[in-house]
Amino acid sequence: MAVVLNRHVVLLTFAFTRFCSAGNLVANREHQTGDIPAIAKYFGTKTRYEEINPYLLNDILFVNKTSLQLQQECTPVHISAVIRHGTRFPTAKNVKMMKDIYKIATKTKRRGLGLVDDISHWDMWYNDTMDGQLVKKGRDDHMNLAFRLATAYPSLFTEDSFRDCRMKFITSSKHRCVDSTLSFIEGLVMKYWKMQDWRKDVHCQPEVNDDLMRFFDKCERFVVDVEENKTALQQVDLFKTKPEMQGVLDKVASLLDIAASDITADLVEAAFYMCSYDLSIRNLKSPWCQLFDQEDAKVLEYANDLKQYWKRGYGHEINSKSSCTLFHDLFRRLDKAVEESERSGTVSEPAAFQIGHAETLLPLLSLMGFFKDETPLTADNFAQQWGRVFRTGHIVPYASNLVFILHRCEGSYRLQLLLNEKPLSFPQMDDPAPEYQHVKNLYSNLLEGCDFKKECKLPSAIGAVNPIIHEL
Repeated sequence: MAVVLNRHVVLLTFAFTRFCSAGNLVANREHQTGDIPAIAKYFGTKTRYEEINPYLLNDILFVNKTSLQLQQECTPVHISAVIRHGTRFPTAKNVKMMKDIYKIATKTKRRGLGLVDDISHWDMWYNDTMDGQLVKKGRDDHMNLAFRLATAYPSLFTEDSFRDCRMKFITSSKHRCVDSTLSFIEGLVMKYWKMQDWRKDVHCQPEVNDDLMRFFDKCERFVVDVEENKTALQQVDLFKTKPEMQGVLDKVASLLDIAASDITADLVEAAFYMCSYDLSIRNLKSPWCQLFDQEDAKVLEYANDLKQYWKRGYGHEINSKSSCTLFHDLFRRLDKAVEESERSGTVSEPAAFQIGHAETLLPLLSLMGFFKDETPLTADNFAQQWGRVFRTGHIVPYASNLVFILHRCEGSYRLQLLLNEKPLSFPQMDDPAPEYQHVKNLYSNLLEGCDFKKECKLPSAIGAVNPIIHEL
């Protein structure tokens, strides 16, 4: 059900109080800037956006307009984007595992052991109250993304469209998504348009719509067959017993000077992600990073990709089919824009931004046929999958974005697709901006079918479910 966000009386009030939340814990801490760890590109869904667009480290507002130019003479008439929330704190579940490995690593009272000593002096500052909240870096992720998209397509980002509420903002109900949405709007209002009087006459509010942005909660078949099915991720569990993973466990145990029996794959993963969180949240090269070299990181990256493949990607058909509602919503917007442009030359809604999760993007990308390897990812083919295209750190890092730009060209409409601000070709198409009708032909089976209710319906004997969704 869609509801209008009423979190604060007036749109953006919350954004301009500078988010009096746990996110400011980081802002109040002393930042230590270190070298980027060599393993930074292997953090999967916990990867920084800058790892896939490293030029942003030099200029966070840079836009490569040359790569976005079309060969044809065209005018953009509509933009729709599905965007993941920005950098966040670990969830309470993650924090518990992080605390557990910290206690194990520091239980020895001996000093002078190098790495163990460094970890002992490291500040365990993560706590349960953080529970996945957006951090300052996450707010910056969205403010800067909004500025860059507006710079790339200025005709679709006009101040009048915003004041007239013709720009649509839809968000998941989760606080990190709501806060990301408000930050995106703030990036437009304060950084791009530099509006001074928005409080007087801007009364538009974002819309919370979990049917679109958290469709996986609503899909009973997914919840029962995958989320709550202990066998659905058996390849993930099996990989934890393989020599590749066991080798990483043995190495970490040795470096921490503890018994191998004291450590598990989940605890090693928690240590790995402490390195990632310290980098993404604090811009700090953590001592935890020293536990892993690039070969270890590749193993842990594969473990994460394996989980997402079987839980959000191609592993089970219902993973992708659960996104049918969002898929149809996107194409309805595009169809409406074409119809209005043909009829009057203007489009009532030039821009729509939908803020959700990695769990929102991965099923949609899989439904549309992107990043599908010829051979499924399994526990037994790690070595053969080094060149795989299903690599979540490259696809859905923090603030990842799938952007559809509809162009009116001479004689036709064309659809340009970007993933993380870089051109992405539709499957079986080489043209970076094929004719819109050709794209619809490509997805004709989905457009004529892909019925969410039918795909997600369970046999009546099973009954309703109350999902507990574990997020990335």
